[in-house]
This record gives sequence, structure tokens and C-alpha cells, in this order.
Amino acid sequence: MEKNLAKTYNPKDFEDRIYKMWEENGSFRAEVDPDRKPFTIVMPPPNITGQLHMGHALDQTLQDVLIRWKRMQGYSALWLPGSDHASIATEVKVVNKIREEEGLEKEDLGREEFLRRAWAWKEEYGGRITRQCRKLGDSCDWSRERFTMDEGCSKAVRTFFVRLYKKGLIYRGNRLINWCPSCGTSLSDAEVEHEDKNGLYWYFRYPAAEKGGRDMVVATSRPETMFGDVAIAVSPEDERYADMIGQKVILPLVGREIPIIADPYPDPEKGTGAVKITPAHDPNDFEVGQRHDLEIISCINPDATMNENAGKYAGMDRYECRKQWVADLEEAGYLVKTDNMVIPVGECYRCHTVIEPMLSDQWFVKMEELAKPAIEAAESGKLKHVPERFQKTYLRWLREIRDWCISRQLWWGHRIPAWYCDDCGEIIVSETDPDVCPKCGGRHLRQDEDVLDTWFSSALWPFSTLGWPEQTPELDYFYPTNVLVTGYDIIFFWIVRMVFSGCEAMGEPPFEYVYVHGLVRDAQGRKMSKSLGNGIDPLEEIDKYGADALRFMLITGITPGNDMRYQDERIIAARNFANKLWNAARFLIMNIQDEKGEMLPMAKCCSECCGMACADTDDFSCIALRDEDKWMISRINDAVRYVTDTMGKFDLALAGQRVYDLIWNEYCDWYIEIIKKRFWSDDEEDKKTARFVAVYAMKNMLKLLHPFMPFITEEIWSYLPHSEEESRGGNGYLISAEWPVAGEGKHFAAEETILNMAMEAITAIRNIRGEAGAPPSRKLTAVIVAQGEDLSRIREGERYIRELANLTEITFTETKDGVPGDAMSAVIAGAQIFIPLEELVDIDAELERLTKEKQRLTKEVERAEKKLSNPGFVAKAPEKVVEEEKTKKARYEEMLEKVSQQLANVEKKAGK
Repeated sequence: MEKNLAKTYNPKDFEDRIYKMWEENGSFRAEVDPDRKPFTIVMPPPNITGQLHMGHALDQTLQDVLIRWKRMQGYSALWLPGSDHASIATEVKVVNKIREEEGLEKEDLGREEFLRRAWAWKEEYGGRITRQCRKLGDSCDWSRERFTMDEGCSKAVRTFFVRLYKKGLIYRGNRLINWCPSCGTSLSDAEVEHEDKNGLYWYFRYPAAEKGGRDMVVATSRPETMFGDVAIAVSPEDERYADMIGQKVILPLVGREIPIIADPYPDPEKGTGAVKITPAHDPNDFEVGQRHDLEIISCINPDATMNENAGKYAGMDRYECRKQWVADLEEAGYLVKTDNMVIPVGECYRCHTVIEPMLSDQWFVKMEELAKPAIEAAESGKLKHVPERFQKTYLRWLREIRDWCISRQLWWGHRIPAWYCDDCGEIIVSETDPDVCPKCGGRHLRQDEDVLDTWFSSALWPFSTLGWPEQTPELDYFYPTNVLVTGYDIIFFWIVRMVFSGCEAMGEPPFEYVYVHGLVRDAQGRKMSKSLGNGIDPLEEIDKYGADALRFMLITGITPGNDMRYQDERIIAARNFANKLWNAARFLIMNIQDEKGEMLPMAKCCSECCGMACADTDDFSCIALRDEDKWMISRINDAVRYVTDTMGKFDLALAGQRVYDLIWNEYCDWYIEIIKKRFWSDDEEDKKTARFVAVYAMKNMLKLLHPFMPFITEEIWSYLPHSEEESRGGNGYLISAEWPVAGEGKHFAAEETILNMAMEAITAIRNIRGEAGAPPSRKLTAVIVAQGEDLSRIREGERYIRELANLTEITFTETKDGVPGDAMSAVIAGAQIFIPLEELVDIDAELERLTKEKQRLTKEVERAEKKLSNPGFVAKAPEKVVEEEKTKKARYEEMLEKVSQQLANVEKKAGK
């Protein structure tokens, strides 16, 4: 093995190797351990159709940071991975594959053969995304990986379905559902995406059925559904139509009479205040129809073509029918007017086809009773949302929830465990496949053709993956889980359903916290999508910059619940940070080894100490620490306290930024800069102390950074001296190391104040140099004015200021007496710093420079004056050009005045 890190940071050299090492050594395994507290996260199971995208990368990095942190804190930390069968998405993929390769439809194959092809597709592609998760560094317990259609999860689905059915919470009914004509299946309300689009409202006249009656004008955005109209509804409070309630109008061109009814649903302020009622094609109309016992007439087929009730338009696509039907109504004189309107349109969340509300025989879950414990869980604080504002969204959806349509007209998925007896019509719902009808003894049984909504099985994920319905040790130990990390876009799809399912099956919510994050958008703030071509492949970014850089960029770019923008400069900055750490670690390792690569001796806290035992003690009294050592130990201690606290609040970005500042600013830019000469001094004992503290700090920084950037930290850790006891299980790996703990014995307030004041002074002097153009190599003297304790403190930092600001002498004083009038100055907390001008500036060179600059500016002023005094220019030039010239003249005059004053000061200093 090499004795030091490679000269160049190249994550490709070690990331895959380290991940393989972790897996082979069982570093991600979580066991039932009564002596340790459990900490559990279940991974939102990615679809087997997908591949890793930037949303996954963010979601999984957040989970991995939490699980690695808790693992280091000593918890039996389980991150349970898996994948979802994704009924609709997977079936579409398999159908398209068969169609493209064989020219066949699934019906040509039959159900059994199609499912065989689907399982083959799953075996070939299903593990792709989990393999990609490894590239990101996900420390999942892969030995417990689950699939929503594996044997255990399938048993849980049947058990839960039967349980709800027996309690009367699942029923089969003929109700209005959301139908996707493209996917050919029903959808739940949560699977319909609503988007406001520009559209038209058509106002049509419905003639009165009786002579002397009044016609009705009704507005609609979907005129093709008029063939299913069964009534016109008006508000009972609407005085305009009070005398018309109970009368009838004629459906234009169709000729069918329909009644005018009174119902609270119409809004008198909207449109004409009269609403056409089409129960077969609108959920609100359906409810009105139920209240008034109205006929239900469907006019649209499942494939979005018109049916026989549309007359001569039968067989036409719904939108083609709309176009022709409106034209015919207009020609016949029934179109009154059209308005441009913004119309909410419901689309399938998978294929984005506009859905059709349709009446259909489907299976439903009664939600009112199931929602109550899920609401109580949030209101009582058993379930907490981070950020808290998302609890309002969660509660609002639950309080307004309608019965959940759970049947899907697909073949891939959990087939509904219901059988129909052809002999007596009995419906048998059973956990096992029945052979005989329990009612009539008949054997002519056929299973329901439909499968369950994908979200029905994923709703059981937190407990089905741990063995439910069996009472396994894992279920008893790891449930309820601790935190669910997810995007705000699936609160309704998944979170709500997991909560009410967990409350029903297990008697308590499935997790304590829901950590909600936003979306990863492009640099312009747009949602990443194939249509825009603005998606960024995380695997390509990992190939370019390394997984650590991608992870750190994602984690430090978010605030809980808010979207983030993906910007190239931020991942480049994250890689630069990794490079900075790499170089600092390489420098450190080089200076704690001898020529043969053997470790040099370090300070010890006691005679029995191995050399690094002080890393775990609050007592540094046995070591002769310098002020800078105490400052570094104290800064580490402060960072440990801050990072631990902020991570506990899920402020992971703040925690990551604090570690960044600790490493880049405090360790690399200050501590290493201060102590580097101590590595090469003749004081052997002090060298041991310097090595000890530098290694102590590096190791604690690596521990704090490990959850965020696991690969580079593990690689550097392997080159540092440590005992096997520092890692649980004695494997020597950082992933198993103990998380640092803050302690008062590691807090050195006085030394922090001294060093902080000195650093502020050094920075101020460096800034003065920059302003004056004085090179860092030029030796300077300084006068520092301060009073009382501030003067004492800054005096104690004198050696740091002299060395790092390159000063030959510092005069400390309580007054400004004797400070040169032309000295450049800076103010810091508790003190003022003055640097004589003559030391900052080469007088002869400055005289020459300022003289040339004065001459140049004088010519510019003269040129501008001459131009502005020319009547022809002022009269003929555009006003804007004349004003620009006046502005230039004023600016040059101002610059000339300043340069002249600077020149006078320098001439005075030079004795001229």
C-alpha cells in the first residue's frame, strides 16, 4: 500500500473500490440489537422502469447523510432499500417492447405469457437503478432489499385487502372514476395532475319544451358531453330562475327533453348561473344526479371516442366531435357566444393524456374512517412534518378526501384477491385462492381481472418490508421508522396512504418525521424534463466530478421544502473543496511520516495512551498545547456541537456549510498555515504536539464530513494513524467510527478570542496591502491602537500577526499619538490598525505612476472641455451623446482631484 495519498485528487481511483470494500465487509448491515437504539429509514422505492435522475440523487443523498450520521452515533441504523413494480409505467414499457419487437399486442399473447414477459423485463432492467444508487454512495442494507411484488409484500397486500374488506372498508361499486384513455385504466384522484390552460367556454341556448316557456343559456367547456345531459341545475337562491324550476328544456339538435332542477351546486355568480348536469362525465354532476335520482347516460367510450349515444358523431375522437358538434350547433342557431377562459384540465400523471370522468364498476376504499387516525397523528404531534407548513397540506387533503378507487385495468401488478361464482353470483374475497364457492359449493370461480393501484402496495412499505403480517423481530425492533424523506410532489400519492395504512395495520404511524424536500430545477429555475431537454444525468456528473462533489453540492444547496437550482459552478466549487481537503491531508500525512513512510511519534495524554486516545477525552492537560492548538481544538468542538444540533433539526445544508468552513477556512487557511514551521523545528516535543493536534483535528473533521462526502473521507482516513478500537467492530473504517461529542474540556474560550482577534488583524493588514498594491513579501511595521482587555488580547496574538502579516515590528498603544497622518488604516473589533504609507509604497515608483496618471487625466479633462465648448457639437450631437460627454468630464475631474491629492501627499513624503 502507498504511504500517502496520490498527488492528484481523482475520485475514479477509489470510489468504486471503497464502495466494494464497504459492501464486502457488511458495513451497511443493520441487526436487531437490544443493546442499541434502532434508527430506520425506508427508501421511497424507485420504479423498476426508471434510472437515477437528479431528483433521486437529492432524495437519496439526504437519506444517506442521515443514516451514516446515526450509524456513527451508535444506532443500529437500517436504511431499507427496494423498488416498486409501478403497474402503469411498467406495463406501458413491456407493451411497447412487444409491439416494437414482435408487432403484437398484449392481448395476442394472453395474460400468462404477458406476465412472463413482464417478469423477464423486471429481471433484466429492474435492478438498474439500484446499481446506480451504489455509484452515489447509498449505504443501504442491500441484504434486506425488497420488491413490492415479492412474496412477502404480496402476502401483506392480500392480508390488508381482506382485512379492510371484512371491516366493510373496501367495496365494489358503480361510480364515477378518473379514466385515462391512453393507459386504459382508472386512476385515483391523486394520480390526476391538474393544470390551468387557456380554453373556451361555449354558451348554448337550450330551447323551452313548452310554448311560452323561456329558453335557457348554459356555458360549458366540454360541449361533446352534451349528449349525456340529463338536467339543467340552478341555485334555489337564484331569483332569475325561480319560476323555471320544474319546467323542461330541449337538448339542442338531439331533441330529448330534460328538466330544470334546483340544487346548491350551481354558483349564481359564474357564467349564466345555470349548469348542465351530465352525471356520467363529471364528478360534481354525478353527485347532483345521485341527489336527484337522475338517469345516467354515457356518451364517450373508454378509448375517448364517442359512443352510440352521440348519434351521427359515434366513433369520432372526442375532440374531433367537439369541433364538428359546435359547428353544427352554431349553424342551427344554438351557439350564443364564446368566451376565452382559463380552464383547469386533469391529466394522467404518467402519460399526460387528458382524463375522462367515467362511470365504471371499480373497487374502492372507504376513506372517512381511515383518515381519522391519520389526522389525529398529525394533530397530536406523533407525526411531524419538516418544514411544518406541509402539515397543512397533508391535513387539508385528508379532510377533503374521497373514497379511493384502487382497481386498475392492467395485467401487471397485484391482482385483486376477489373471485366471482358463476353459479350463484357470490363474491369471495380471500387471502388464499378458493376452489369452492362457500355459498353454493360451485366450482365455477373466476378471479377479478383487475390489479390493485400501485400505491396500495407501496402504502404498506414501512411494515410489509419488515415482515408484516408476521410478527417478526425486525418488525418489532425497527417499526415505527424514524423519518421518511420525500419530495413534496408525492405527499398525496404515498405519504398520506402510508400513514393511514400504518395506523390501521400497526396501530401507530409508520414514522415520526416526514422530511419534505423540493425539486431540483435547472439553472433558470425550470423543472427538468425530457421535452425541455434540460435534464442533467447524475451519473455523468459523478463521472466528471465524483460522487462526493455531487452529494455535497446537492446537500448544501437546499433548504427544507424548497426547490433548488442546479448550477455547474456549484458542483465545480464542491469538487474544489474536495481537492482542497485532499491536498491538506496529503501535506499532513507527509509530515507525520519519516523517510520510510513510518509514523512519527505524537504527543500522548498519558503513559498508557496509544498516541491518539486524547481524541476521546476532554482532558488535554498532559499535553503542552500552544494557543493555536487550543484554538483549533475549540473550533472543532464548536463545529461538533453545531453540526450535531443542526442535523438533529434536519438543517443538513447548514451542517454541511459549517463543516466546509471548518475545513477550508479554519484548518487549511489558518491552522496549517500557523503550524507548518513547527513540523520542521528542532523542538521534538513541540513537533509531537503539532502532529497530534493536526491529526486529531483532521480525524474529527473527516468524521463530521463523512455523511456528506463518504468516499474521500474514508480514503483519507485509511492513511491516518488510529487504533482499530476507534471503529465499531474493530474494522478500522471511518464508516464505523464513533461520531464526535462536544465537551467543555475541549472548549478554550480565551485562546479562541486571542486567535480570532489576531486573524482579524492579519486579514485587515492583508487587505491594506492589496489596496496599496504592496506585495506580500514586503516587510512592514504597524501601529495597533486598543484599550484595556482588547489591548491585552491583541498583544497576546502578536507572534501570529507578525509572522502571517509579514511585519517586522508592531507598536501597541492606547492612543493615536505619533501615528503618521498619511498612514493607511483598518478597524477591527476592539482595535484600529495603522500602516505607514511610506512602507506600503515605493515612493519613487509611486511618484512616477501618479505623475503619469495626473497627466493622462488632465488631457482627458481638456479634451472633454474642448468638445463641450464647441457650439457645433452641442447643437448637432444627440442630447444623449452630449449628456454622456458631460458625465465623462465630471468623472475625469473627480479622478484628477483625487490623484492630485495623492501626488501631493507622496511628494510631501519624498520631501519635494
